[in-house]
Amino acid sequence: MAVMTCEPKTSSSPSQDETLLEYFLALEPPEGCRAELIEGEIFVSPAPDGEHEDYLSTVFRQVLRHSKTDMDGSGNKGLKLPQGGLCPKSYSVPDATFAPRELRLFRGAPSWMPCEGVALVAEVTSGKANRDRVAKRHCYARAGIPLYLLVDREEEAVTLFSEPSGQDYTEIHTTPYGKALPLPEPFAFDLETADFL
Repeated sequence: MAVMTCEPKTSSSPSQDETLLEYFLALEPPEGCRAELIEGEIFVSPAPDGEHEDYLSTVFRQVLRHSKTDMDGSGNKGLKLPQGGLCPKSYSVPDATFAPRELRLFRGAPSWMPCEGVALVAEVTSGKANRDRVAKRHCYARAGIPLYLLVDREEEAVTLFSEPSGQDYTEIHTTPYGKALPLPEPFAFDLETADFL
């Protein structure tokens, strides 16, 4: 077992946030797992179950087929999110990230790319649903990501957060599974949720 000792901070010593970030960026999660740094905590998540992926596939299929603006989508894109509140920068891997095709944001992007140009991120809840409901929501709002779509399997509802302002989104629209959820521009279509039942 490794033991870390605390030394008095000198002008050349890295801060606690810098040390955490350095540790996180050097982390090599087990095969099939992904690591995220969310509001100062490191999370390692196992590969998702089949139901999670089915819900995600439903979202991808509809966005790519019906969006008014031609979209690119990624299921594993690491995003660097700005610092805010009491936490260091967050590094998140949304279940889905969408950006207008004309921007070609994913081409040539590093493993952890800035979130400028991202139109929507989506999460499908799994074991730690509150991380998606609260922590990630605040991180995405602070980053100014215009739309955050949450498919909440425990609540059997889909929520669209929009109009980010400071630490949160100011507009919240929730619909139960089976009802359509309107997505605004640049998507401009109704997301059908019947397949989630």
